[in-house]
Amino acid sequence: MIADPWFYAVALPAVLITGMSKGGFGGIALLAVPLMALVISPIQAAGIMLPILLAMDAQSVWEYRGTYDKRNLMILLPGAMLGILIGGLSAQFINDDMIRLFVGTIAILFTVHFFFKGRFATAVKNPSAPLGVLLGTSSGFTSFLAHAGAPTFQLYMLPQKMDRRLYAGTAVIFFAVVNFVKLVPYSFLGMLAPGNLMTSLMLIPLAVVGVKLGVWANKKLSNDIFYKIIYSVIFLVGLMLFWQVLGPNQS
Repeated sequence: MIADPWFYAVALPAVLITGMSKGGFGGIALLAVPLMALVISPIQAAGIMLPILLAMDAQSVWEYRGTYDKRNLMILLPGAMLGILIGGLSAQFINDDMIRLFVGTIAILFTVHFFFKGRFATAVKNPSAPLGVLLGTSSGFTSFLAHAGAPTFQLYMLPQKMDRRLYAGTAVIFFAVVNFVKLVPYSFLGMLAPGNLMTSLMLIPLAVVGVKLGVWANKKLSNDIFYKIIYSVIFLVGLMLFWQVLGPNQS
């Protein structure tokens, strides 16, 4: 199990925020792996986060049981499985710095997307099935690397302007399936080593607290102010990951 206090200095808020994402602030779970990647390997960070996400997925699937859009899942999930396969097959050719740059790019682009009020998503009119498969593949691949599949999932789903609960239920089922399938390649790649699992188990109770905190905050806080703070942090973390890899002290 990880003993570095600097890891827990970033892991505790990362897991809390991930729980809050499940509790009513969708999308901000993107922060977890980039934040952890500042102090440990992003591959290890992804391995630690997967059991935590699965624990929260189980709770969310029960909450939204029977509430999902079957057609969208049938379009997106095959693409996501392909994206996970591509991620698993290419993992041996990707090093930590490449993933840090990739995750940093996703963090920065997703923040820009948020502050531009989702204009990239709303520009996608009448999403088609082929586009859904393509975006599902991208979501599966980015989810495999860093649990960052939300941006392209939202890019396909948000323009449909479906009922809020139906959208949430579809997202819950989609990512629960994606995360469950990732167990296979993560196991083969050694990302679920005993030390990682022990660290995950210790952090899971904090995720539960985060879910409850998210439910409370969703009722008490201004969504606009909360999201602006969180996405500003995501943007700064993205810049810090680039600095880690490309800064003047790097060879």
